[in-house]
Amino acid sequence: MPIITISVTGKPDAKLSAAIAKEATEITATQLRKDPTITAVAVNYIDPQHWFAGGKSLAEHGSNTFWLDIKVVDGTNTKLELEAYLKAIFEAFGRLLGDVHEESYAFVHEVPASAYGYGGKTQEFRFISGRLKAA
Repeated sequence: MPIITISVTGKPDAKLSAAIAKEATEITATQLRKDPTITAVAVNYIDPQHWFAGGKSLAEHGSNTFWLDIKVVDGTNTKLELEAYLKAIFEAFGRLLGDVHEESYAFVHEVPASAYGYGGKTQEFRFISGRLKAA
């Protein structure tokens, strides 16, 4: 049930947004074992003249960049899974955007299950309910 917010340089492009959402969802399912049917993705676009890395705009660099921000429940992934996820995300955006600047970032927020949820229920509630049903 992760929520993924992605910002990329460029002009809004529905086809690219769909490709980004598909790729991010698939990588999240594969690397972090998150259910793709309850993964949400929001894609935002920023003009490269208004995104700076090392004091120069991405327009000046002549490259693209991205910022991916994902929230997952704390303790549900190992350090090795997180490392593989970050690597796969960077590689995917290289394919999707082309010429991705080194200063492109992905941030995995591991949040408490009691403070995170969807549909009005926390992930902690869902976990406990599932365990009780299994007993």
